[in-house]
Amino acid sequence: YKWGEADALQEHGYYKGDNGALEESIVAYDVAIKLVQRESDRQAWGRLQSLLGRALRTLGERESGTVRLEESVSTYRLALKELARDRVPLDWAQAQQNLGTALWMLGERETGTVRLEEAVATLRSALGGLEREQVPQFWAEAQVNLGNALSALGEREGNTSRLEEAEVAYRAALEETTRERAPLDWAMMRSNLGAILWRLDERENNTARLEEALANLRLALEERTREREPLGWAATLNNLALVLSDLGERENSTARLEEAIAAYRLALEERTREREPLGWAATQHNLGATLEDLGKRENSTARLEEAIAAYRLALQERTREAVPLDWAATQNNLGNALVALGERESDTVRLEEAVVAYRAAIEEWTRERVPLDWARAQVNLGSALNKLAYRKTGKAKVEMWLAVVEAWGNAQKLFDKEKAPIKWASAQNSIGYTMILIGEEENNPARYELAIQMLREAFFVQQQIRDQSLPFTADS
Repeated sequence: YKWGEADALQEHGYYKGDNGALEESIVAYDVAIKLVQRESDRQAWGRLQSLLGRALRTLGERESGTVRLEESVSTYRLALKELARDRVPLDWAQAQQNLGTALWMLGERETGTVRLEEAVATLRSALGGLEREQVPQFWAEAQVNLGNALSALGEREGNTSRLEEAEVAYRAALEETTRERAPLDWAMMRSNLGAILWRLDERENNTARLEEALANLRLALEERTREREPLGWAATLNNLALVLSDLGERENSTARLEEAIAAYRLALEERTREREPLGWAATQHNLGATLEDLGKRENSTARLEEAIAAYRLALQERTREAVPLDWAATQNNLGNALVALGERESDTVRLEEAVVAYRAAIEEWTRERVPLDWARAQVNLGSALNKLAYRKTGKAKVEMWLAVVEAWGNAQKLFDKEKAPIKWASAQNSIGYTMILIGEEENNPARYELAIQMLREAFFVQQQIRDQSLPFTADS
């Protein structure tokens, strides 16, 4: 009876976003586990541990800490001690899949790739124990979770091939999951496919990807309704808004951006801070990014202030301790919005706040962990310092420009002259031009000589690749 009660509570809590029901299911599973003698019925005991782990994982996914997720991993490992592959291969594969999913969720909140790599290996192992013909739905579920882990790992590593593998996994899952047979699972898979297509577009700048992503997400929302699955509906709306925002930027369409903002605000009605703090923070972050884009396009101070407010709200849950890389991403975006607003104001307060935000981001976005993000933040930091320098005088101006040179120089270290000549030359050009400004301010010929050397190097690379888009080089 307790087992059945726990299952019913878990299903309700999952689909209806009811964390109280999940808490009750955990209590019921604990009672059921105590009633089953491990020595007399190892298989039942192991299954109950696996189900308990699933309830802990779902709750942990919605909470900002990692305690529940850690408990979930421990519980799955206990289950696997009794669910041996040679005795109960299907139960083993299911527990293995659940373990891999929990490891993926933990890995997303950590800075390295160890958990994510373990998640991918564990999920591949689970798929090795599942016959597609015998258990198509279990096989499809494992493909989805493998896709999730590959997506997170690809994002962390900046590895497009991982994202492409994730796309293959989602499409494979959809081959076995029809809308008629399992509408909510089908909708979840459509939503995930839409999200990965969006991520791939970020690297390929392929509008066809975005259009396909949009179509998949709109299909998902036909089944993943607010009434049937409120948190899933909100997650899909969030993904839809991401795509709309990128399309709006690409098409120069204010209407798309307005539609994205409306979708984010609607999602936040269900994705509340109390119910799903990290999901709420992610949507606040995304809302801030779209408000920032719209504010720049409309030259609207009000929109930029709204963006800053959304980023600051996100940082209340996206803390450095809980999710350091996400915290850094929001700090970087906050810096961008502060710069945009600071450019419109006569004082330097906003620009100085932006510098603080970028420097905070760089503390977690390190070159070793996320080199491309580190370089992006260094470029942003240099740009903010450059804008500040123009508002300074004398020695303070020179010191500011020297800090600009340092930040842009750091970013340039990531660009190989042979493999990424345009990026290298662009950075070299910007640094060389800044050295001219320093030389003018100091009346220092040595600065000019260094600038000439740097600009000649940039100009030579520009001529080699026949790229005329780099500013200043020839004139400087």
